[in-house]
Amino acid sequence: MSYTDRHIVETYTELFEGLSAMNKIELIESLSKSLQTEKSSKEANFYKSFGAFGSDKSPEKILTEIKKNRKFRTKEMN
Repeated sequence: MSYTDRHIVETYTELFEGLSAMNKIELIESLSKSLQTEKSSKEANFYKSFGAFGSDKSPEKILTEIKKNRKFRTKEMN
């Protein structure tokens, strides 16, 4: 374990000293669950977020609509 990792663990340990026994048990359960979550499922969820914009329109049609609806204003600078 690196020095930085050790320092982080020690810091959190000091924070947890003030917790009640029940809170510590809940924390242990939460940490255990987080260990059971596989990295691959996290990556899968990340990649599932791509393409989340759903539309039946073609990309060209969407681009045309965006460009058509642009509004520019001119402002005089003093």
